[in-house]
Amino acid sequence: MMKITHVGIIGAGTMGSALTQKFAQEGLTVFMVDREDQFLEKGMTSVKTVLSEGVERRIFSPEQMQNIINRIQPTTDMNDLAQCQIVIEAVFEDKRVKENLFTQVSEIVATDAILATNTSSFSVTELAQSVKHPERFLGLHFFYHAAKNRLVEVVKGDETNDKTFNDCMWFMQRCGKDPITCKDAHGFVVNRFFVPWLNEAVRIYEDNLATPGEIDSVAMRTFVCGMGPFALMNATGIAIAYHSQKTLEDAYGEFYHPAKILKAQTENNEDWNISDQVEVNPTVAKLISDRLLAVTLFVCGQLLDENVCTTGDINRGAGVGLKWRKTPIDCYSKLGEEKAAELVRDLMEKWKLNFPNSMSTENWKPEYVTSEIDGTTGVITINRPEGMNAMNPTVVAQLADAFDALDGNESLTNIVITGRGKAFVAGADIKFFIDHIKAGTISNIVDFTTFGQNLFTRIDESNKKVIVIANGLALGGGLELALTADIIVALDKAIFAFPETGIGIYPGLGGTQRPIGRIGKGLTKYLIYTGQILTAQKAEEIGLIDKVISWEEMISIIANPDKTEKSSVTLSDKWQKLSDYFNNTTMDTLFNTEEIPDGMEKIIGKIRTKAPIAMNMVENLVNKNTGPISELDHLETVFNTNDALVGLQSVGKKPPEYKGR
Repeated sequence: MMKITHVGIIGAGTMGSALTQKFAQEGLTVFMVDREDQFLEKGMTSVKTVLSEGVERRIFSPEQMQNIINRIQPTTDMNDLAQCQIVIEAVFEDKRVKENLFTQVSEIVATDAILATNTSSFSVTELAQSVKHPERFLGLHFFYHAAKNRLVEVVKGDETNDKTFNDCMWFMQRCGKDPITCKDAHGFVVNRFFVPWLNEAVRIYEDNLATPGEIDSVAMRTFVCGMGPFALMNATGIAIAYHSQKTLEDAYGEFYHPAKILKAQTENNEDWNISDQVEVNPTVAKLISDRLLAVTLFVCGQLLDENVCTTGDINRGAGVGLKWRKTPIDCYSKLGEEKAAELVRDLMEKWKLNFPNSMSTENWKPEYVTSEIDGTTGVITINRPEGMNAMNPTVVAQLADAFDALDGNESLTNIVITGRGKAFVAGADIKFFIDHIKAGTISNIVDFTTFGQNLFTRIDESNKKVIVIANGLALGGGLELALTADIIVALDKAIFAFPETGIGIYPGLGGTQRPIGRIGKGLTKYLIYTGQILTAQKAEEIGLIDKVISWEEMISIIANPDKTEKSSVTLSDKWQKLSDYFNNTTMDTLFNTEEIPDGMEKIIGKIRTKAPIAMNMVENLVNKNTGPISELDHLETVFNTNDALVGLQSVGKKPPEYKGR
């Protein structure tokens, strides 16, 4: 991977300043270029405003904020870009301006420097004609607010070479972005279905079916999103929606024609008049929901027909980029093939459209786990960042298929397992547990866990060298998955924890057993009893993982896994005392003693907030140490407790007071 230390951003407007901030936050030197000092001053003011908000929210310290600002070099001199390994254009959507910029920049930067456009309207392949060495040119389409929104569409032009594409994919992840890939097609992935979603909302209003406030209310319920289409247009600019829709019409025809009222609202430069949240007549609400769903599903069907992207890319685009908790894929799944097809056919009749060939259920299954082979190494990537890579039956089934295929490949000697996004695996899907507890189908939870146990045993006992690279959060089931590996390494921002006893249950995929071999019974109890969050550095200190690594080392490990070895540690006095204490102290003492050792007050206080039934089960399982499969013995019992339901429903809310029943 190309080592990138200096980034150039052309344009100091809303997008350019946000990108400048993001890359500076990641420790890179950033040259922000614009024509005049007044534009640069405005861009820097924007950066400082957002960073100050971050300081108020304690995301940054004042010192960190100043360090970020110090890494930004505002300049009107394009020649300063000569120091950059990557330059990203983020100016307004004028094709001639962009072409002239890239012609000029091509003469300034090194011949192997990557050049990228943030265009949302123009062909990457056509813009590449303005670039010397067009093989190093591609599209990087970021989403508002670019310093906060993790999504980026990586667009490969006809001449973009694999090295440029792969370097950018790694670089985006190293900078905390969740990249999706797509063909060079108008609208790429997200705008292709999102902009028609906005336009259809305006058409519904134009048809006098409902008010903007009513349409927003229904849209927010249907797609479980924080803002409806009219509120979003007010926030980001109605003109942007109109011009984006017009671009799609030019590319794809009459169905994409902007609504008349959208054009008028743009010309009048007026926001939509949105009332507060209102109750909508159920019959009208269904009509609104059906129309929004029909347009979204139809366009996504077109995307799949045209091989612009995968189902997973659509899912990630909506979930990460738009913050829709019900993505188009989720909506299709809930409706079922027959109802989804019915909605799309109704739309087709109105617009004389062709029915997408990809509307069958088989084509709407997102790939959450991918695998590839590099020499004698198989690499498995869990790629569900919209759900923090949390494990549900689909994810675990895909993980099993990927692992079994690589494990059975006699030409491979190593298997690497990692994740994409903020998480390695942020535990199990809590909603899955809650739904089955409420439905009285706890046997499904037992079946799911049994399947996971069997898979984790196969990973644990594989004859191949298994390396886990924890790229982010490894919580609960994610840490349990990591512990099946021969070697565990982690990026420096990764964190590890067993949060289960704080939500009424206990680790059921080996968490009470496999850590014992690495850190002993005492520290295993400490981690599970307290739910203590460990940084990657602390996890390395106690031997829970083998090494903290950089992004460059991560790529090296994937390329040369044979050089990665298991480590051994000697516990410091602090950790040894904790280990000894929990190894020799019973649960009864922890919950009931009035004599608390000095320095243990906070730890004991935290333990006493946990679910007592689950805690007693953990003590029993760790003490016996009869292997991961023993965790299945108490699973049905713990999920039948009131503590489990109360605890699982409390996630993201105030911790409950457990009753021990």
